[in-house]
Amino acid sequence: MKIAVVGTGYVGLVTGTCFAETGNDVTCVDIDAEKVSKLRSGQIPIYEPHLSGLFERNIKLGRLHFTTRIEEAVSEANVIFLALPTPPGEDGSADLSYILGVATQLGKIINSYKVIINKSTVPVGTAEKVKKAVAENARCTFDVVSNPEFLREGFAVDDFMKPDRVIVGSSSEKANKLMNELYAPFVRQGNPIYFMDERSAELTKYAANSFLAAKISFMNEIANLCERVGADVDKVRIGIGSDERIGKRFLFAGIGYGGSCFPKDVQALVKTAEEYHYDFRILKSVMTVNAQQKELFTERIRKFFSGNLKGKKIAVWGLAFKPDTDDIREAPSLHIIRSLLAGGASVSAFDPEAIPNVKRILGDKIEYAENEYEALKGADALIIATEWPEFRTPDFEKVEKLLRKKVIFDGRNLYDPAHMKEMGFLYSSIGRDNPAANKN
Repeated sequence: MKIAVVGTGYVGLVTGTCFAETGNDVTCVDIDAEKVSKLRSGQIPIYEPHLSGLFERNIKLGRLHFTTRIEEAVSEANVIFLALPTPPGEDGSADLSYILGVATQLGKIINSYKVIINKSTVPVGTAEKVKKAVAENARCTFDVVSNPEFLREGFAVDDFMKPDRVIVGSSSEKANKLMNELYAPFVRQGNPIYFMDERSAELTKYAANSFLAAKISFMNEIANLCERVGADVDKVRIGIGSDERIGKRFLFAGIGYGGSCFPKDVQALVKTAEEYHYDFRILKSVMTVNAQQKELFTERIRKFFSGNLKGKKIAVWGLAFKPDTDDIREAPSLHIIRSLLAGGASVSAFDPEAIPNVKRILGDKIEYAENEYEALKGADALIIATEWPEFRTPDFEKVEKLLRKKVIFDGRNLYDPAHMKEMGFLYSSIGRDNPAANKN
């Protein structure tokens, strides 16, 4: 099948590469000529495990192409995926200008029946808006389908190649037949393709991400209560996670969620509810708790230093919003670092992948270390903001020698509090046995 993918961001690049891997002829479009040139030469602009091998192989096999000309990509395509950004506006609603702009272009250039697929995360009713925008200029028949992605950064290739489920929102039997054919290679083990109306498919994506964000905020609230009553949030997590009605995933306490999806999607769903005159109180609380969790963590650090961060050097391990990605959008680390800098502290940070992205935002406001141990030199404390695997079993003797004070603020609960106490560290984690925050 011939496929066009409009947009070569995270979703578009994974989508195009994985469809090429199953034998389709895929052309990806982007208006950024420099980016397209790099993609043609085999350079991937994002870090995503297992993507580079598939990417390089399908370019060599001639199944994956890149262009700046949308006409070239869609002229012979059977299906056209829209994988375009939907950034939040000032009021929290999703900005559909990129999607509707491309839809208008498509109406002018499609010359035969096409299935136009919204792969981007879009509000309820977007399929109808896209259909209207295309129809204003179209001289042939077409269908618009909602096909939301459920890709976890760090696991996107596996999630695409072996999806838990595929959601297809369409009122067209012809389009549904084509979508079933397109996804058949990915569901051979029996995982379902769910066909539904467009609006239900659009809402499914927002509901899924918002529910997961709610689990995270709930556990962070439980963690905060654990600290007050003397309980251990990890034991509580295990206790409730064994209940199959709840499940084990997304129950880890920490310093809040971030990334390109959860913050934006929760906000957009609240805005959609408001547009339909519904007060989505739970999700408003989810956002409030997430914002407060970052501030509670930084307040703990300030309190430890008796409210005075001037002249203190703080090491930070982890900058990406989660491990196995270089994505720093809404990363808790950035909020914490900005708060430290505002208080007069200096910061030395290390992340295996995200440093180039942080440099574009913070520039020379902080130091960037070559490895995790270099970041510790002369630091008054260590903050762990991202749970990269290499941070899980560090050389604590080396950590002790490099830090000025044996103080660790762990925002991801990587270590055992009892073991850290035995080694003489003042170790502060989330929802577990924490020493008094005002010791120094």
